Amino acid sequence: MDHPVNLNSLPATGLTGLKAHWRKDIAAGFLVFLIALPLCLGVAVASGFPPMAGILTAAVGGLLVSRINGSHVTITGPAAGLIVVILAAVQSLGQGDAMAGYRYTLAAIVISGVLQIALGYYKAGRLSAFFPASVVHGMLAAIGIIIMAKQIPVMAGVKTVSGGLLSSIADIPRGLSFFIPEVAFVALVGLGVLVAWPKVQQPWLRKIPAPLLVVASGMFLGQVFGLDHLRPGESFMVPKDLIVGPDFLVTIPDSIAASFYFPDFSKIFTLAFWESVLAITLVGSLESLLSTAAVDKLDPYQRYSDLNRDLTAVGVGNTLAGLIGGLPMIAEIVRSSANVDAGARTGWANFFHGAFLLIFVIALPHVIDTIPLASLAALLVYTGFRLASPQAFERTMDLGKEQLVLFVLTIVGVLATNLLAGVLIGIAAKLVIHVARGVPLRNLLTISYHLERRDANTCVIRVSGSAIFSNFLALKSQLAEFPAAKTVVFDLSDAYLIDHTVMEFIEHYRQDRIARGGHCEIHGLGEHEAYADHVLAARINKQQA
Repeated sequence: MDHPVNLNSLPATGLTGLKAHWRKDIAAGFLVFLIALPLCLGVAVASGFPPMAGILTAAVGGLLVSRINGSHVTITGPAAGLIVVILAAVQSLGQGDAMAGYRYTLAAIVISGVLQIALGYYKAGRLSAFFPASVVHGMLAAIGIIIMAKQIPVMAGVKTVSGGLLSSIADIPRGLSFFIPEVAFVALVGLGVLVAWPKVQQPWLRKIPAPLLVVASGMFLGQVFGLDHLRPGESFMVPKDLIVGPDFLVTIPDSIAASFYFPDFSKIFTLAFWESVLAITLVGSLESLLSTAAVDKLDPYQRYSDLNRDLTAVGVGNTLAGLIGGLPMIAEIVRSSANVDAGARTGWANFFHGAFLLIFVIALPHVIDTIPLASLAALLVYTGFRLASPQAFERTMDLGKEQLVLFVLTIVGVLATNLLAGVLIGIAAKLVIHVARGVPLRNLLTISYHLERRDANTCVIRVSGSAIFSNFLALKSQLAEFPAAKTVVFDLSDAYLIDHTVMEFIEHYRQDRIARGGHCEIHGLGEHEAYADHVLAARINKQQA
């Protein structure tokens, strides 16, 4: 069990924190910069944006957002989870014109940023609780599958131009039959590094980021194979719906000024534009809020993030990034975890990571020109696999068959339609399951609970009826404003149904309160029957059924 943190030992913020911790924060920021550089480039290219768009976003996230956000050790920048919605926006808004689609999407990012500012201002940071856990995990798994489907051909040096997502997936085997050996070898070496590096035992070697090794090995092999001069498409015939190359290396402008592009708002009154805005806002906000909450659990000082302020800051960053040609940003979990592991103390580590990225592309732009696209594709395929790995299915199955159904249904819905529709399908299915289990319609959106203060240090929360994802937001918001009670007791003896999302929240709340020196108990589950063996599985009170 974690020991309660001493509030007097918390690192200072602002300039005082910079003065006290600049050595550790610079070191952490430099390590994160090494990890972020290839990922920013890869996410941008996979999203249909110029490679520099990812660097611009990370620079804005570090230099600006780190100064105004509500978190302490998170790293903000572009993330793989947004590739799907951004690429879809470029394709749907551009209708075959990549540059026009890029500029229309920039406008959608700007509007999305404004919406995020409004959401943060109106304290909507806890709305992430409305989404069932299995639906969120299904959405992320579907994103992982789409990333792999789009990037596996790039690892082979080819691109498919099929219309829909499912047809693109079906065309992967045919596309791979025209693979370019040199390009595929670069990608496979990169994948091998990503798979093998976590198994390395030497501590000093493990400090080297695997993405850096992937890029370094790709740059070396790119020079050996002469990828900058490789033109295999001229030596054999390929089908018209396949593109071989023609470029196998990252291409960026000679100056950072040439990397700036400005949004085109001429499609603001079209349905497709607002579908893109909503998708960017939903996925970006949800991922960012979930990542920030997860990073709080990694923070050795056990500091809380202000989720509403964080959402507002990300919105400000996205508005600026969209105005200058960048991708949308989120609080990114992998880079944030590396930041914590590297000993970061304050948000200045995020600032330094953005500064290092900006300095690098200004001072050494032509180094980036030697990075193979196949190496970046390998990074993204590995990321996509982790999102949709067999372990993700196994973890969901452990929570109960209905959770697996929701998980798979969301994946299929996203793949068959689009991300927004797939998530709505998952939520609707969850509500249907609750109604079928006897939850009254009036209880779907309203929760019944009573607060009782036993003494100055103890508060009892008695829940009756059903506590489910769609009605728990009110109680969750009240719990967040509970600084006074030393002990919190959840009395669930009168609850009819408690779903997995609520069970997960209550358990995490209990662990977090104990870690911070308080006390939390959960009573009244003895009469409930769980739908699976997992401790956080949904459960029902059979005596009330």
